[in-house]
Amino acid sequence: MKTKGYAAQSAQSELTSYEYECRALRDDDVAIEILYSGVCHSDLHMAKNDWGWTVYPIVPGHEIVGRVIDVGTKVNRYKKGDHVAVGCMVDSCQQCTHCHSGEEQFCEEGFTQTYNSPDRHTQELTKGGYAKNVIVREEFVLRVPESLDLAKAAPLLCAGITTYSPLRTWDVGPGSTVAVVGMGGLGHMAIKLAVAMGAHVTVLSRSQSKKADAMELGADAFLLSNDEQSMEQAASTFDLIIDTVPVKHDLTPYIPLLKVDGTLTLVGQVGPMAEFNTMPMVMGRRRIAASLIGGIAETQEMLDFCARFNILPEVEMITMEQINEAFERLKRADVHYRFVIDMQKSSF
Repeated sequence: MKTKGYAAQSAQSELTSYEYECRALRDDDVAIEILYSGVCHSDLHMAKNDWGWTVYPIVPGHEIVGRVIDVGTKVNRYKKGDHVAVGCMVDSCQQCTHCHSGEEQFCEEGFTQTYNSPDRHTQELTKGGYAKNVIVREEFVLRVPESLDLAKAAPLLCAGITTYSPLRTWDVGPGSTVAVVGMGGLGHMAIKLAVAMGAHVTVLSRSQSKKADAMELGADAFLLSNDEQSMEQAASTFDLIIDTVPVKHDLTPYIPLLKVDGTLTLVGQVGPMAEFNTMPMVMGRRRIAASLIGGIAETQEMLDFCARFNILPEVEMITMEQINEAFERLKRADVHYRFVIDMQKSSF
């Protein structure tokens, strides 16, 4: 099946229209017409080869919502016309301990990423959601609850599960105290999800200008991280801190905010971090951890949870032709809070 997408041909090039063949439909595959594709900051990193492993040409996009247009002969979970979603994974070995326990993101053979990753059978590179179509193994296709707004749901497939998974891992619920560092695409979802789980949620920011937005998103409190007195008063307050900052930064100011046995988990930065002081960790048996996405079952759980509580990201709709402008705005953190590409209104 021929399709069209937008691809980067090099780290220096803009994304431009690109025609290619989707891989042949296998017995266990679902063919999807993409309706909406979220724009993740990692798409920008990959397009620009910031992490050093991009292979060109690359068609980014791992926040996909679409409609089933065909299925393989052995597919029984989905039929033509179903609204479905695809996140950051499209395959795994399905045999290892982690795959059997529903944590395909930790597959011992490595999961197949939605784009720029070798297909397990043909070795051709996967192509992502900045396109008209995608073909995905049935086990990695998710059901979109009917009550979710399809136009806004796409970022849940990365930003949603990236923040939902650590909240579940560290048993956040009524009575939990949660702090969120950074209030962008990930941070604003962490706030909404933690509030819905019944936690008392505090937003940490260096800018007082973020307070109104934080409270509108449902946060219970706002803490200026550059206000030393306020930070000292907040010592030993939080069960969990979710750090969504996507660049190298110092964790030292945040560690004393944790209760004994509290956890600070990193979900934003992929790469080097600034040196930090371990003294408050030692004195409070505090932990620094990190979290990836979630497995397929947990991602479906997250979608169902969001449908139950009507949780959706704050999005700005764009067309595919606006993606390069959107990337430039992402660099400046000029988005409130997530871009979503409307493929139906795109004319490429």
